[in-house]
Amino acid sequence: MGGQAKAKKKIKAKRKDTKADGGALMSPQERMKAKMHERAKKKTAEKYTVGQLLQKTEESVDNFDFDMARLYCQRALDIEPTNLTILDMMGSICSELGDVEKAKQVYLKAVELSPEEGHSKYMYLGQIHTGMEAVQYFSKGIEIMLNTMDKHGNEAGAFGAAAIPSEGPVTKKDVSVAFCSIAEIFFTDLCMEEAAADRCKEAIDKALQYDENNPEALQLMASYLFSIEKTEEGREYLKKSVSSWLPSLQKEEESLTSTELNMEEEEDQTKSKMPPYESRITTAKLLIEAEEYEMATEVLEDLLEEDDEVVEVWYLLGWLFYLQLDKQDSVDNSVNFRKSAWTYLSKAKKLYVKLRCEDEPMLEHTEQLLAELRDEEHNDDEDEAGPSVEGIDDDFIESSEDEDDEDAMDH
Repeated sequence: MGGQAKAKKKIKAKRKDTKADGGALMSPQERMKAKMHERAKKKTAEKYTVGQLLQKTEESVDNFDFDMARLYCQRALDIEPTNLTILDMMGSICSELGDVEKAKQVYLKAVELSPEEGHSKYMYLGQIHTGMEAVQYFSKGIEIMLNTMDKHGNEAGAFGAAAIPSEGPVTKKDVSVAFCSIAEIFFTDLCMEEAAADRCKEAIDKALQYDENNPEALQLMASYLFSIEKTEEGREYLKKSVSSWLPSLQKEEESLTSTELNMEEEEDQTKSKMPPYESRITTAKLLIEAEEYEMATEVLEDLLEEDDEVVEVWYLLGWLFYLQLDKQDSVDNSVNFRKSAWTYLSKAKKLYVKLRCEDEPMLEHTEQLLAELRDEEHNDDEDEAGPSVEGIDDDFIESSEDEDDEDAMDH
């Protein structure tokens, strides 16, 4: 019986030693999964061509069904794993789905297969890396874009402008945006590096050289000028940046003879020029620093309409109105600014607790401003002969504080 037991152990050990193609041990479940995957690949290849799978991928992307797009794209990639077009599409889809690691693997494979063609993979890799590594990816992407533009220009010269499409695969705006990405890195991650300010200014100059009306580049120049205390010059760049997309400033430029159709087209163009949400938060901060309070208010209120659960936007609106308490031209304005400041800051504090934010300095400043507003109101009441009938009444303060306490207890 002892010999039979040993024989069984040997047979069991041999089954465990079964290996996959890569040499790694595979369990029975993994072997079955691999066989099913191979069978599915073969069936897909027999049923669909790569072109048909890519068409279905594009249709899914157009319908914002990125999960289905990923399935179709993966099937195409199973058939042609070194197809650069498919790899680029898969990377884009994974980034839309927030699968950073998968997108990174796909783009790195594309870099390995074709390091001198296609700039988009370098742009994405630059976005998910930091410091000098990110700068290197962006720089390589810019190099490829400039080579593509030169090649496109040479073809236009050789065959005539009519033979070449008016819009090439790369535009000057694309190059400008890439230089902005490099400038932002020297503003943030690498701000303490030697000659960081010079590298930042150089990148901004390049961005404006390729697109002098790029709102992002103009705003970066404003930030740079503010940082070296050239406030007036920075204010001009900032206003020029904002004027290219702020709705109220766009309306002022509309022609009185514009038709309704033209106005709709202009509105669509304005939306297409609108910077990303986070970029507009930075715009609002710069406008507050430049004391352009009306424009800052419009920017922040538009942001609230898009998303009313961003703590920083509520906080900045409260801070904005607080700063204007000393600039009122009448008592009524003072009351309105004070109430607005209290309302926005109270909302910021409540939302901070609800969303479990982790920006302690912002919370501390919010609580400090609320305390100062409360003290100022009580001081005003003591200076008057009778009870205060204007400003932030005690019932409003108490109700706001009760809501804050309830939120804290829930948390």
